[in-house]
Amino acid sequence: MKKIGFLSFGHWSAASQSATRSASDVLLQSIDLAVAAEELGADGAYFRVHHFAQQLASPFPLLAAVGARTRRIEIGTGVIDMRYENPFYMIEDAGAADLISRGRLQLGISRGSPEQVIDGWRYFGFAPAEGESDADMGRRHAEVFLELLEGRGFAQPNPNPMFPNPPGLLRLEPHSEGLRERIWWGSGANATAIWAARMGMNLQSSTLKADETGEPFHVQQAKQIRAYREAWKEAGHKREPRVSVSRSIFALMNDQDRAYFGRGDSSDQVGIIDKMRAIFGRSYAAEPDVLIDQLRADEAIAEADTLLLTVPNQLGVDYNAHVLEAILTHVAPALGWR
Repeated sequence: MKKIGFLSFGHWSAASQSATRSASDVLLQSIDLAVAAEELGADGAYFRVHHFAQQLASPFPLLAAVGARTRRIEIGTGVIDMRYENPFYMIEDAGAADLISRGRLQLGISRGSPEQVIDGWRYFGFAPAEGESDADMGRRHAEVFLELLEGRGFAQPNPNPMFPNPPGLLRLEPHSEGLRERIWWGSGANATAIWAARMGMNLQSSTLKADETGEPFHVQQAKQIRAYREAWKEAGHKREPRVSVSRSIFALMNDQDRAYFGRGDSSDQVGIIDKMRAIFGRSYAAEPDVLIDQLRADEAIAEADTLLLTVPNQLGVDYNAHVLEAILTHVAPALGWR
């Protein structure tokens, strides 16, 4: 069995062919797609977070709205860029969204990817400390967030408060018990995957990573997952970790599918991102029987317990529900995922 969800980048564009022509369209359709995915039997609704772009940005209002409209499906991010985040305020937002969803939040966080503007986190009031990189700052914010999630009191109470205080030091509220175990780190390299394991976070591995060996993407990603699991074991954590990978996968069921995605097989791509040589995983698009054989050979998907299907959100809710249903119905059972 494998958990299967969708991951939406939440694009909008005023282009005539776009079904999401405004931010309002994207937000409302994201809620509707999560509801549809739950009805189809999918396990997760995940959303990307990008600032200064015509894409989903502030995640917590959307996560809370999805949580209020659904009952079973996991709700998450992939990922929140911690360079932009105040961990203290984020604790309150995350706690509220998790309580509204009755404990279904699965928060993916990370140091983030290149953004639309130079050092965008500076506009949010953040700057690396002396001797820190922006990546170091993102990890520092994450460590503070994880500590706050433990729910221990740390703030000295006012001796003359407006409302009565419980005894002892105060924590931020609302506190959501168990959310600490549902935090994921988006890792693009083996070293950060090992760090995430030591910190007790689940692992999100995307469709790109540092090209560390020159091997095919799925082979490198599988090795990253195995290194993460070994580091988790060495750290002595008591629970079993979760690992997700994301893929663009389309079952070609009709002429519309073939018109959109039937352009032949893709392959891994290598490029430079943030001054790092990175390898980008291939997309999959084929008739179900061919797709099943291709996916069976993907070592990283086999290693992961959760698969996030990246969806073309600008094609609208109905089409994306069709994309999910095709995988859940015609592909997943043959691979033992259902």
